[in-house]
Amino acid sequence: MISRLLSLLCLRLCVGQTDIPENGSPPKPSLSAWPSTVLPTKSHVIMQCKSPTPSKYFILKKEGFALNSVKPYNLTEETADFHFTDLRQNDGGHYTCEYYSKWPHDTPSHPSNALFLLVTGYLPQPSFQAHHRGTVTAGSKVTLQCQKAGSVLGPVKFALLKVGHSTPVQTRSSTGMVSDFSLQNVTARDSGEYSCVYYQAKAPYRASGPSNLLEISVIDDHLPQDLAASTFPPQLTATSPKTPGTMTEGYTVDNLIRVGVAAAILLIVGGFLVEAWHSERLSPNKPCAPGEK
Repeated sequence: MISRLLSLLCLRLCVGQTDIPENGSPPKPSLSAWPSTVLPTKSHVIMQCKSPTPSKYFILKKEGFALNSVKPYNLTEETADFHFTDLRQNDGGHYTCEYYSKWPHDTPSHPSNALFLLVTGYLPQPSFQAHHRGTVTAGSKVTLQCQKAGSVLGPVKFALLKVGHSTPVQTRSSTGMVSDFSLQNVTARDSGEYSCVYYQAKAPYRASGPSNLLEISVIDDHLPQDLAASTFPPQLTATSPKTPGTMTEGYTVDNLIRVGVAAAILLIVGGFLVEAWHSERLSPNKPCAPGEK
């Protein structure tokens, strides 16, 4: 009895393992992907398996089959990274991870929730548009429509993507050509750049390239008009697809105009100063300095 209590005390204080059940498997880990779960072909991704307790080693599985195992660097390691480079279509699919606990006696954990990896660029690009026209006001509804290419037959799934998010914002199944995504009661947090893809619902999960980006700005109608305009520029609306270089070109033109105006002002002021100085030197009423004739 005393030895059992000492073992439990060491397990909790020395190792930091607090939630392993006395009987059965340890708690399941979590599995995440960086930079995203939706990536273009030939890119790379890091899948990270994180356990709630220190682990002896981690196993990554795809569709239930073991792919790789990683040992932690030290006794307190609770994460493992699995690197994928030069992604291809056959890398797409459902992944899970498991870990083997150090105590007691190499117990395997439950598998993590499945992570779905999608490798894009194998079907034609979809079209993407917003139903809502004009400025998007906070609290309103925004509907975004993704349409697959007409040459692609059969049912597919659509995914709504947002720049900066590692997983799709929404997914939809459809037997038709289009799918609508609704953003309800939008807030400033919904502002950003969106795109969409479509893909086969079954292996090998062939996916399209992403659509053009569509930038959405949400204006809070409770803010003063001048403050709202300065916070959310009016040119960034739900109907303005963003093309590469548009914003950069705008800023470049504005800067050139500002530089030109500043240079003109400097030239005018400089001219006045030179003329005043010259007139002062030639003035007949200018008093002579002591000793001058």
